[in-house]
Parts: sequence; C-alpha cells; structure tokens
Amino acid sequence: MRQGQALGLIEDLSTERADHEGFATISLGASDSAKSLAVNPVSHQKTLLRRTMRGVRRTLAAADGQAAVRAADHAPLARLGAGPVAGYIAQGAELDPAPLMAVLAEAGVNLALPTALSRDAPLIFRAWTPGAALSPDAFGIPAPLADQPQVAPMALIVPLLAFDRRGGRLGQGAGVYDRAIAALGAEHRPFLLGYAYAGQEIEDLPVEPHDQRLDAILTEAGLIEVR
Repeated sequence: MRQGQALGLIEDLSTERADHEGFATISLGASDSAKSLAVNPVSHQKTLLRRTMRGVRRTLAAADGQAAVRAADHAPLARLGAGPVAGYIAQGAELDPAPLMAVLAEAGVNLALPTALSRDAPLIFRAWTPGAALSPDAFGIPAPLADQPQVAPMALIVPLLAFDRRGGRLGQGAGVYDRAIAALGAEHRPFLLGYAYAGQEIEDLPVEPHDQRLDAILTEAGLIEVR
C-alpha cells in the first residue's frame, strides 16, 4: 500500500478504539489531536498514520494466513550471520516470525527474544530456542525465563505498522525498540530487519531524529534492501 492510499483511510479510522496489539497505545481525542499538531506536526502525522495502518495490517493478516511461511522462504541467512538474532513473539496482527526463526534455528543461528523488565526500562534480550519455556514480561508478552543468559544481539527482527524503502519504520508509538537500540550503543548497533506484510509499505514515512532506520525489510514477497 502506498502513502496516498493509506492516508485516504484515516478519516474512517480516526475514532479507532484502544488497540491491543503489542505495546499500549493512546487514542487522541479532537482537542488532544489539535494540541499534538501544534506541538509536533511530524508526530501528529505518525499518530494518524498508525490509526490507519493498524486497520490495514489486520486486513492483510486476515486475507493471507500463509504470508509468514512465504516470508521465511526468503530468509537472508548471509545478512543475519550466526547471531544472536533476536526475534519477537507476534501480538495481534503482527506478521509472525516463528517460521523465520525456525529456519534460522535449523541453520544453526543463535536466537534471542526481547524482555521488558519494567514498562520504563529499555528492552533487554535473552537467549532462546524454539519450544523453550516462556513467561510474561512487564508488558504481558511471553519472554524467556529469568535464568536465561542476557545477550547483545547482532541482528533484530523488528515488527512494525508501516515501512518505506529508505528504512523508515512506523512502530506502535511507545518507542520501545528505538530506546532498546539506542541503549545498545553505536558500537553495538545490530542489523535491523523489518518484518512485515508487503502491503504495509508506503511511499515516504514521516520520521523524527530519534527514529531508528531499518537496514532491510523482509516480506512475503521477498527481501527489500534499503536505498
């Protein structure tokens, strides 16, 4: 989906109720939305686009139950290396990386998952193997048990609401991944692989200085190298 198409859906989705996919989000009323526009127009654009793209992603997920399997067929093993590669446990309509992580595990790649120790602290990453026990973290998302070693991932498989071919990524709005990547430091910045349905692409995402850009995007249609 291109940006013009996505933005054309905003009016229909402007009253969207609270979203329960992954991390908590805030639904703005009319007065709050006006204040947001006055303070930060780019942030306001992103808020509107999130409302649209949540609906788009739900539609894509409902229409294609095999997209994750096809995406795994395009696994960029050479780009991801031996790991650790941190994936995620899909929430709501997020494209499920489980098939991709199974391919990586079969290839001998070391895997990890994010863990939120609190809602305010940056994510950490703990070693994980497919089928290992999980326990809810501070966000209620399944995560490796506390006795699993903490690792510094060489690559992250990152969920998103929308992406563009310049590496722009629109997340849920809580800044969880941006803070986690920043906390790893410039010397240890991992390779960032966005993971999404092809229909989540738009032409030109609004971005802010703190937004971490993707290095590539993997969809059911194949690997997209960032320009």
